[in-house]
Amino acid sequence: MTEIAAVDDHALAAELAGAAGRLLLGVRDEVGFADARALKDTGDLRAHEYLMAALAERCPGDAVLSEEGRSSVAGKRARGSDRAPTGNTTDAERRAARRVWIVDPLDGTREYSEEGRRDWAVHVALWERAAGGGSGGRLTAGAVALPAQGLTLRTAATGGALLVREEPGGADQVTGGTAAGRAARDLPREVPLHAPAPDAGKLRIAVSRTRPPEFVTLLAERLDLDVELVPIGSAGAKISAVLLGEVDAYAHAGGQYEWDSAAPVAVASAAGAHASRVDGASLAYNRDDPWLPDILVCHPVSASTLLTGIRDVGGALPE
Repeated sequence: MTEIAAVDDHALAAELAGAAGRLLLGVRDEVGFADARALKDTGDLRAHEYLMAALAERCPGDAVLSEEGRSSVAGKRARGSDRAPTGNTTDAERRAARRVWIVDPLDGTREYSEEGRRDWAVHVALWERAAGGGSGGRLTAGAVALPAQGLTLRTAATGGALLVREEPGGADQVTGGTAAGRAARDLPREVPLHAPAPDAGKLRIAVSRTRPPEFVTLLAERLDLDVELVPIGSAGAKISAVLLGEVDAYAHAGGQYEWDSAAPVAVASAAGAHASRVDGASLAYNRDDPWLPDILVCHPVSASTLLTGIRDVGGALPE
């Protein structure tokens, strides 16, 4: 891949995630919150159709794996439309492709449908096959838009990750506000993003708002640390919270799909975070079956402690 193509991939992921996020904010305004199902389906499908069309135009030779492109959701409809969702690249073509975009048009439909909630996201990631062919590959670019927060977390072509504010001078999520005595307009639009280390003796772990996993509760009891379980909505919002310093770790073993974590993991890895399965194994993407049972994201300094603790409570992990 040329240097220009690499720059385009990182910038394109951020551009598309941000644009889909703005579209979703518009759907919220248009549909309202009275009918949660209509809002969820309309947002899901309009963002999906936007991303599918944009990727077909901008990257016509690439494969796409989208949550809303599965045959199992072919009956879903957006408000005011009888059109079935555009389908994904076939599994056979995707598995043979050199480049595969893995997208979640709306991560956190529950939170999206609740007025005032900001913990939902848009995911756009690129997986590329390793040089020389074969079945191996890795995530090479990614972006997570947090539209209701006015933020996008993205990989950078020069290496590392960036935090991008939708409006220059907006509130700084990393520090919790503008610096004292500093005009908001002076805050840069883009800043380097690095996974922050936890405070000594403390650990904040992001968990589901509605169904905190039993193994994380047991893990918190076993660790010789002051552990706080922090309820957050979507997977992308949870991993973003790790990178923004709002929590220190995200451990999940209740099952997900590749689109739930591909973009957040691409950004987390670029930001220097640890990202793995809960047994320490590498996360693999663009597989025959996109099911991804578990994940751990944290600062590297916490990885050994968390992996050991998870191993110790392994009997509580979901089958």
